[in-house]
Amino acid sequence: MQAVFLVCACISILCVAVICIYMFAKGCPAIAKIGVAEFLGGKDWFPTNSQPSFGIFPMIVGSMYVTAGAIMIGVPVGLLTAVFLAKFCPKRLYKFVLPAVNLLAGIPSIVYGFFGMIVVVPFVRSVFGGTGNSIITASFILGIMILPTVIGMSESALNAVPSQYYEGALALGATHERSVMRVVLPAAKSGVCAAIVLAIGRAVGETMAVVMIAGNQARLPHQLTQGVRTLTANIIMEMGYATGLHYDALLGTGVVLFVFILMLNLLLSAVTSKKER
Repeated sequence: MQAVFLVCACISILCVAVICIYMFAKGCPAIAKIGVAEFLGGKDWFPTNSQPSFGIFPMIVGSMYVTAGAIMIGVPVGLLTAVFLAKFCPKRLYKFVLPAVNLLAGIPSIVYGFFGMIVVVPFVRSVFGGTGNSIITASFILGIMILPTVIGMSESALNAVPSQYYEGALALGATHERSVMRVVLPAAKSGVCAAIVLAIGRAVGETMAVVMIAGNQARLPHQLTQGVRTLTANIIMEMGYATGLHYDALLGTGVVLFVFILMLNLLLSAVTSKKER
């Protein structure tokens, strides 16, 4: 069995390595040909012009805005829900709440997109103005989509904290609420940070729902009610007909996305390790 586990682990690592090698082998030469400064800092994306320009800065900004909005919505709600399920929820209610949370994880992203188009877009249009296909709409939908990740992993991290932490806080005179929020929750920070990282990865990597509700406008947004195009949406919308340098530039966009997620993971790992020391 040890050999079987080793083989499975090696296959997983090999798959990731092959994907990374292909992306970097195809994307990095295109970035070098376009120019790193022009590719990352350029504000114009016109790949089909006689003089094409491949600037993904508006897509980078759009992805950051949408992801930040989703985290601001999803993480507090998800974390507090996880605390409730782990430490406050009655057993009878838990049997109904947990399946509902798991159901959120099983809903296809295109269904979230349809919900956003039919319900959220008209609501945002009537309340905030604009077309409704905006940063606000995309952030709200992505905030809902990352809830199962935040809730599931955070609850597991809270339940993994040794019971002696909670019992010791009670023995020192702390209330149930203070013991949970001041002792148990900080002790589970590693698992909570991991949940946030995965949630950010889900938000950054989501494509179909964002394509349907974000507006898909390759421009720098100046208001939250304006439409944006994310990095993933840029790839999926143009990959079907892209050729030559255009195709390689889209792969370069994937490389930028991969590096962004990698840097985020390394940063949060460093912060968590520093706190633990």
